[in-house]
Amino acid sequence: MEGKRVLVTGGAGFIGSNLANHLAEDNEVVAVDDLYLGTPENLSDDVEFVQGSVLDDDLPADVDVLFHLAALSSLNMHEDDPQRGARVNVEGFVNTVEQVRENGCETVVYATTSSIYGSRTDPCSEDERVEARTGYEASKLARERYGEYYANAHDMNVAGLRFFSVYQGMKGGEGHKGEFANIIAQFADDLANDESPVIYGDGSHTRDFTHVSDIVRGIELAADHELTGVYNLGTGESYSANEVVDMLNEELGTDIEPEHVENPIPEALFVHDTKADPSKMKRATGWEPEISFEEGIRMVCTPYK
Repeated sequence: MEGKRVLVTGGAGFIGSNLANHLAEDNEVVAVDDLYLGTPENLSDDVEFVQGSVLDDDLPADVDVLFHLAALSSLNMHEDDPQRGARVNVEGFVNTVEQVRENGCETVVYATTSSIYGSRTDPCSEDERVEARTGYEASKLARERYGEYYANAHDMNVAGLRFFSVYQGMKGGEGHKGEFANIIAQFADDLANDESPVIYGDGSHTRDFTHVSDIVRGIELAADHELTGVYNLGTGESYSANEVVDMLNEELGTDIEPEHVENPIPEALFVHDTKADPSKMKRATGWEPEISFEEGIRMVCTPYK
């Protein structure tokens, strides 16, 4: 992308700020965020920051491309207040897309989630069965249906990206997320501060960990190629929580045992394993992850050394 005016919602958050800062090198970027978790300190001086909600009726909607990343993005955020979760994640999506559409925008890229696949040890493709077990997952499935509506009814390019376990590190862009940061970020910070990482259950659960720089490239490519539909953004590899601690210990030169605690998330809601099949995105855009898991671990740990 070059020479475009773009809106990034959730633009002061983790993924949003990485995207906004990257795009601002060649584009005019406006980042909107209500600062529920995000912070404008994540943004470069080249990004125009607007504090506001995706539920506002006066968003800076005169843009060429909308990147809609704003969301209440965890199970607990929704279970604590399901009505607010639905308003922000569903109504906020429709409100934002409608405003940019009325201003002539034809390209939308938005965040959905890989957790709708449930627990899968084999790579998940986009045509596999999905299900809502939580309010968060229900809201993201609703986004996908509304994305389908805008593509069909208004002939827009609307791409939903199912992210898989995105990370960068507490010393990267995740520091403001605290307990909501990726476990790689949390565990590295614990070990570097001589604390035991807390693992839910026996630590055998696995995730497809994808570095945020690869996610940002994928988001940009989805807009460049004016994609429509849903696409996975993941590596196709997965690692357990125990393996994460082992590799972080090795990289940091520490030897700290994790603390295993009873999983507070009900078994019926806990996603035990995730793994992407990213081949659809590769066919459409040529995208594939560039940061290996080993390199990503090094990048997370480097600031602590």
